Amino acid sequence: MRRSGDDDGDVMYQDDLAYIQHHGFSGFATGASSGLLAILRRGGITNGHVLDLGCGDGTWLRALTDGGFAASGIDQSASLLRYARSAAPAATVKRQSLHRAAFPRCNAITAVGEVLSYLPSRTARPGALRRLFRRAYAALQPGGLFVFDLFVSGPPMSYRTWRSGPGWAVLIHVEERGNRLFRHIITFRSVRGRYRRGHEEHALSVHTRASVLSELRRAGFVVRTSRRYGGFALPVRRLAFIARKPARPPTGVHIR
Repeated sequence: MRRSGDDDGDVMYQDDLAYIQHHGFSGFATGASSGLLAILRRGGITNGHVLDLGCGDGTWLRALTDGGFAASGIDQSASLLRYARSAAPAATVKRQSLHRAAFPRCNAITAVGEVLSYLPSRTARPGALRRLFRRAYAALQPGGLFVFDLFVSGPPMSYRTWRSGPGWAVLIHVEERGNRLFRHIITFRSVRGRYRRGHEEHALSVHTRASVLSELRRAGFVVRTSRRYGGFALPVRRLAFIARKPARPPTGVHIR
């Protein structure tokens, strides 16, 4: 399960799932943070503004502000943003769809935890990822970095799993059909001495490595991939893309 949701239709990560995400699944962002900071610094970005897309409960935003960066975050879930404001009070967070929000001028953009795999609607609009890449390129300062991870194609997945903690439990059924992966999520949370049951369905788009690389290069980025953020290994079938906006646009690239 990822950090945060972004959807133009049904709002994901409502109160109970946001609570479970914050208390039970923030380990991804915590584990990835030191490796992400190292990627930024190796790329020459040691200060300035970092925009985090799908900022979730603010775990990565807090690491950014603690590391001396100005940070801002965008997320669709009002419930997750309440945690983000508490976790990273020095950051600026806004409730918006990352597919609609205006990106401010910045030195780096991140989208950690499969954020860009989530569909902008029940039926993905053609070219949504392409448009987002172009918007990210336009927002970045020359030499800026765009770092994100995606769920990529591979052997089809179908499984059930569960996890529990003090006052909560979550059951997850994952099934993959074609280029879509669905997570059926049932939550149980203790509220005033009784367990409340909830349900959300999340749809993810499955991309090929080659298609994402092609779209990033088409937007003007120089890009490499990794299975890790520093010493933090990504889960199976997740791939990190580390894209740089050149100091000068490549010859023949026209950004619209």
